[in-house]
Amino acid sequence: MDFVSKYQGVVGRVFGNENSGSSEDSSYVERLLDRISNGVLADDKRNAMTELQAIVAESNDAQLAFGAMGFPILLNVLKEGREDVEMVRGTLETLVSALSPIEFGKKSKNGVQPALMNSDLLSREVENISLLLSLLSEEDFYIRYYTLQLLTALLTNSPNRLQESILTIPRGITSLMDMLMDREVIRNEALLLLTYLTREAEEIQKILVFEGALEKIFGIIKEEGGSEGGVVVQDCLELLNNLLRFNSSNQVLLRETVGFDPLISILKLRGSTYKFTQQKTIHLLSMLDTVKLLLHGGQQTDPGKGNNSLANKTVLVQKNVLGHLLMLGVESQLAPVAVRCMALQCIGDLVVNHPQNRDALANKALGEEPHVEPALNSLLRIILRTSSSQEFIAADYVFKSFCEKNPDGQTMLASTLIPQPQSMTNAGFEEDVNMSFGSMLLHGLILSESDGDLETCCRAAGVLSHILKDNILCKERVLKIELQAPTLTLGGPEPLLHRMVKYLALTSSMSKDGKGSLSEATHLQPIILKLLLLWLFDCSSVVQSFLETRPHLTYLLELISSQTATVCVKGLAAVLLGVCIVCNKTADGGQDAFSIIDAISQKVGLTSYLLKFDEMQKSPLFTSEKPALSRKPLTRSIGASMSDIEEVYDYENTDQRNEDHPILGMVIDPQFVDFLKGLEVKIREQIVEIYSRPKSQVAVVPAYLEQQSGEIDKEYIKRLKDFVEKQCLEIQDLLSRNATLAEDLSKTGGSGSSQLEHRISSGSDRILVETLRGDRHETWQRLEALKAEKARIEAESSEHQQSASKLESDLKSLSDAYNSIEQANFQLEREIKALKSGGAVAAPDIEEIKAEAREVAQRESEAELNDLLVCLGQEQSKVEKLSARLAELGEDVDSLLDGIGDDMGLQEEDDDEQE
Repeated sequence: MDFVSKYQGVVGRVFGNENSGSSEDSSYVERLLDRISNGVLADDKRNAMTELQAIVAESNDAQLAFGAMGFPILLNVLKEGREDVEMVRGTLETLVSALSPIEFGKKSKNGVQPALMNSDLLSREVENISLLLSLLSEEDFYIRYYTLQLLTALLTNSPNRLQESILTIPRGITSLMDMLMDREVIRNEALLLLTYLTREAEEIQKILVFEGALEKIFGIIKEEGGSEGGVVVQDCLELLNNLLRFNSSNQVLLRETVGFDPLISILKLRGSTYKFTQQKTIHLLSMLDTVKLLLHGGQQTDPGKGNNSLANKTVLVQKNVLGHLLMLGVESQLAPVAVRCMALQCIGDLVVNHPQNRDALANKALGEEPHVEPALNSLLRIILRTSSSQEFIAADYVFKSFCEKNPDGQTMLASTLIPQPQSMTNAGFEEDVNMSFGSMLLHGLILSESDGDLETCCRAAGVLSHILKDNILCKERVLKIELQAPTLTLGGPEPLLHRMVKYLALTSSMSKDGKGSLSEATHLQPIILKLLLLWLFDCSSVVQSFLETRPHLTYLLELISSQTATVCVKGLAAVLLGVCIVCNKTADGGQDAFSIIDAISQKVGLTSYLLKFDEMQKSPLFTSEKPALSRKPLTRSIGASMSDIEEVYDYENTDQRNEDHPILGMVIDPQFVDFLKGLEVKIREQIVEIYSRPKSQVAVVPAYLEQQSGEIDKEYIKRLKDFVEKQCLEIQDLLSRNATLAEDLSKTGGSGSSQLEHRISSGSDRILVETLRGDRHETWQRLEALKAEKARIEAESSEHQQSASKLESDLKSLSDAYNSIEQANFQLEREIKALKSGGAVAAPDIEEIKAEAREVAQRESEAELNDLLVCLGQEQSKVEKLSARLAELGEDVDSLLDGIGDDMGLQEEDDDEQE
């Protein structure tokens, strides 16, 4: 498909059945294109081109018709007819008109914008862009001028496609850079084109810097008179910011090649009567934007961002940029608020996380003799006095940056917090010139108490919160500060902490009584609550002092339940109560964490209390994420559309997070949001922990547990044992139910509960595990005791078995003696029979002798048998008891007794066999 069929096909699909060719403009365009393409006379072609340019510049239908038919014809003129300079000029001017939207006249019937469509058609082919870039080398001024205008129009309507095409064309960017060295009009058009081209194209940014764009930019600024220059200087600064925005490599090249001196020269105010016109103010804002980009160092994902930022800060302070920023932001009261605010923001970025720059700011003095004062004092005075909320936010950011991770600086500022005499308490702002920083701050805290305007007090409270953040020494030191009671009261001195709680209550009463507007209370209360949160956190002594006054706890509970308080105020008050639980080291029953949770349960309810966290986290202030650099670039179009320079700053600082009040965005910053989220998790965990363990305190023994008169020790011990067992069961059940309840309550909302579930699976399961663990230990102890008793019984059984064996041996010996007597008796009877049979000797009375012998033997044997039977009876009783005990222990008694006495039986059988 050739070039003509491509364009016609695309336009035909877009416009469908619209009969544009039948219209008068469409037919006229077609006739003019035919004259240009097929004409013979050069003058006729030129006249047709002039007429075509005029009709295309005025009619949407003509632009549509031109897009369908004209591009191939005019591009062919640029390729083949360059020798006719006037014809090339007319062609380029016509193309510019075809790509420029028409603000008046008849619009397209189908709603399609012809200029955008023509830009898309022309930029589809890389060859077309290459053809246009080749025209920049022509000698004719207007050819180069109209070519740059055409490229700018293409870039406005189709930026991505043009950027890709220029990157693929050899020496495409180089040819554009050469235009910066051309005549002033060409240079300005090229500068504007490069500004559009580098807004979001990082590769083009790097190539331009490599081609020497930085040197050429500062050369043009110098030629135009620096900050005194016009729109060209603004374009140069915009191009410079595009090259440096989120591009650390270009920032390094600027620092190491050109240096920062040309930048700082623009920030210098020439004379005390410097007039801040709108154009000069825009130049200063653009240059302050450049400084801000250098201080940030690059993209967040860039690994070299941190080192580059530190290097830029160090070099800038060496070039005395801090002095120029203080001049713009603090000393020059004629400077517009927008310039002062931007300068203050740059000072904050300059000192944050940079110890040397923080020290430089702390040691900086402003003014002229004899009215010289530290720069920090001047910044504090701006916070307390300014009527602009934006200037207050910017000055507060300086103190926040100064105190961030700077314990020495915080301690230095806290050391100056010395209360002034009563005569100075009611002094006005004019009296604070000779005060120290701390005295001025305390003066601001209590100055507005008499007239009921707490705006100044809350601003001072914001500064105090930066001084106390994450610094226990400062917290304890400020805790000791006592303020004199107001003149009209008869009270004595009271701690500053208690005075701040009093002011918090006053902000609530102001809105209720109609003395203050609701918008004031929406930002005043969060500022004081933030101060109290940062003050009490991780400092048990401050928590104890806060809880010493019972109304403090009562007021917080009422604030959480208030119908008029905002979601943010209720949530912060709930977190403040949680800090009193988490950071409470008090053992006193009236101020410990247990009593606070009991008060919450009774007055608010744990479920309602924990829901305040979720409601706060879901509010727009906490859900909206603010990027690191939310301010939009200050372009020529934005600056030209502003009737007042103050509108520029308002445009830059528009933030959806600050719908209620702009100061709320400062109070609830991303760091504070993360702090609250982490603190919420700790509060939920602590509540579960307290509900899952018994309260450690000394119990009072009831009277009925005392030993009664006449009650023996055994019965008393048994009764106490029963009581303890019953109490243990009740405690186990109570702990299980409390743990389950606390876990259910902790799960009533969001991210905090999900983190908590990883650490606590179930309160009842944990109690069950602890119970089973105790039962296992008790069973193990009983098993060990049974094993020891079994060993003792086995030893006794062995001894009894040995004793029985000895008795059996004695019985055998006795039996042997009896048998010997029987044998002797039998022998005597035989001899007597033998004698009787012989008849020679008179036989004695044998029967009588036998009877006597038997009687003697029987008496002896019976005595021995009686003794033996007694012993056997005793042993038999022992054996029976041991057998029963062994049977209880699971031993086989028959196997133990098996074999006892077998040897005796065998010996008796052997004796009988021998006989």
